Amino acid sequence: MIDQVHDNIRKWAHYYQMCDLYAVGKPIQWGYTHECPYKDDVIQEERRMCLHSYSNADKAVESERNFHRLLSTLQKELESGTRTAEQEKQYAKYLTVTSTPKRRVKVAANTEATAEAKNYHGYFLLLSNMIEEPFKAWGLYRNKDVVKKAFGNLKERLNMRRTVVSTDRNLDGKLFIQFIALIYLSYLKKHM
Repeated sequence: MIDQVHDNIRKWAHYYQMCDLYAVGKPIQWGYTHECPYKDDVIQEERRMCLHSYSNADKAVESERNFHRLLSTLQKELESGTRTAEQEKQYAKYLTVTSTPKRRVKVAANTEATAEAKNYHGYFLLLSNMIEEPFKAWGLYRNKDVVKKAFGNLKERLNMRRTVVSTDRNLDGKLFIQFIALIYLSYLKKHM
């Protein structure tokens, strides 16, 4: 998808100033399969989804800088003879090693692999089955942290780690009170 939008995404029409992002959304088809064990039936159909592509110039620069640091680290490891097993795939992908008796080890970058990796710096994708507008999907994705913190507040601050109740009616009451408390807590956090 990034290859398809790479040339057109950085146009002013796709820019959103509030987020400092460029974005393009594209509807795609998804092959949905659902097995119903109680009926011994399989439902197969095509469902509509939206694939959103985003580009951020600041992230691209930061990502490229980190990539160059990684390549420098890999080069130093190879030249000093301290290879690590975790990095073997990256050695093979991004660097070419030649060794000679006089000059020892010579390391050069694989220009095709590094150029291909640089094409994707600063890009990311989001997949949605409901939201067609890219910046709305991005906003919801960014707010996922709020949901995580709300569940953390429920478990830690509002003592919902263990529901110590004896009846279903008491559990319903406790959940209701905890939900109201969470609304107040979220409201206070938002305004602070």
